[in-house]
Amino acid sequence: MGSTWVLVADSSHARIFEAESSRGSLKELTDLIHPESRLHAQKLTSDLPGRTFDSNGHGRHDLEERTDVKESEAINFARKINEYLEKSRIKGAFRRLVVAATPSFLGILRKTLNSNTSKMVTQEIDKNLVKLDVKDVRKHLPDRI
Repeated sequence: MGSTWVLVADSSHARIFEAESSRGSLKELTDLIHPESRLHAQKLTSDLPGRTFDSNGHGRHDLEERTDVKESEAINFARKINEYLEKSRIKGAFRRLVVAATPSFLGILRKTLNSNTSKMVTQEIDKNLVKLDVKDVRKHLPDRI
């Protein structure tokens, strides 16, 4: 069988919807949350050593490390999403996939999705729709998905 799935996501929250027809309404199937991505970088790095300095004493590096930790958590979440989608694809749960995500997370998803799942992506939308209700999510999608 299979239908069209719509993934809406940011770095800490993803929702997956199903549309049984190309112009149909959406039904929410699952809600994935990655609380680690919501933590402030300081909390994520609280067990790491303190600030470091260049050998000549000109620069601190804690900001870079914290940014890397936040990005690392986003990548971890993208992998979790990929795993869910890949298992569902293998089961034949969907034939097409529409992806709507924040621009930065959309890039991470592109790099993370399994190549077979990537082939099923028919549309990408670089918007954050994750907090919208189901009817508003549908309004942001093309008439035909």
